[in-house]
Amino acid sequence: MLPIAIDVMSGDRQPREYIAGALRALAEQPDVRALLVGQKPLLEAVLAEALPDLRARIEIVPAAQVVGMSEHPREAIRRKKDSSMRVAVDLVKGARAAACVSAGNTGALTAIAHFVLKTLPGVERAAIISAIPAVHGHTHMLDLGANTKATPEQLRQFAAMGMVISRDLYGVADPRVGLLNIGEEDIKGHEVVQAAHALLLASDLNYVGFVEGDDIFSGDVDVVVTDGFTGNVALKTMEGVAALIARRMREEFRATWPSRLAGLAARGVLTRVGARLDPRRYNGACMVGLNGVVVKSHGGADGMAFSRAVLTAARAARHGLTEHIARALAAPQITGA
Repeated sequence: MLPIAIDVMSGDRQPREYIAGALRALAEQPDVRALLVGQKPLLEAVLAEALPDLRARIEIVPAAQVVGMSEHPREAIRRKKDSSMRVAVDLVKGARAAACVSAGNTGALTAIAHFVLKTLPGVERAAIISAIPAVHGHTHMLDLGANTKATPEQLRQFAAMGMVISRDLYGVADPRVGLLNIGEEDIKGHEVVQAAHALLLASDLNYVGFVEGDDIFSGDVDVVVTDGFTGNVALKTMEGVAALIARRMREEFRATWPSRLAGLAARGVLTRVGARLDPRRYNGACMVGLNGVVVKSHGGADGMAFSRAVLTAARAARHGLTEHIARALAAPQITGA
């Protein structure tokens, strides 16, 4: 059994939604066992409705406190040592869990994970990475919010870790790595991306150079590297555009009777396209570079989306993500030494 610690108290949704996601993940992966972290009476009441075979693979780990979505990371470390978020990360540290998942405050989760687990040798800061839908399947992008700023060396480290994720977890033979910039020309960009560009050129990564925002979806690159501020803005923009397109299409197909008939005729195609682009399918971003597996779920994730985050954590733990990254960063050809 693969034990996954799941913080079901943090986030924008009620614990019931996250518990539903955990149960869904257990139903899909028979080898996964869930350590649900939170307020025991509440969790027991919700789990009373669970199927017996799923309930048998669940252990409740008590935690009296909850880290709020607007709570300062420093306060979360100092004053919330018995929070569901902290206890979930502690379970990874103590080897009771192979990974942990939380939909809570990104800043607090980043701070707690760094404080408890520490980073791997050769990693200055952990980064959040996730899959983004693209014409060739998906592109991995990092950082998506763990670090609002990044040095050139940190961007190089992000690139190396992104390569490992794409290659070792998703089977891309020789991942193409691009550095997000305002243009593809070598003269474009501020001094940080220029310096990172030079470091990546000197490494043995399959670095294709600068890429622009539309390249994230083009299929011409497998890993896109940027700082957490830019990455998070880009991610939220993508989600907003996807929601806008879906809303406009619903409005147009309902506008007139001929449009409704056309919508009925195209329902199968629209359903397949919607499923492939559904952000919930890509929920669950690994916080790479830590001495342990931590997965950040979207705070507003519903049960279906949260289950994907749990499955992402299980996949990362099963494939030994931490060990793969540690070995890759120790290789001289990756560091450019």
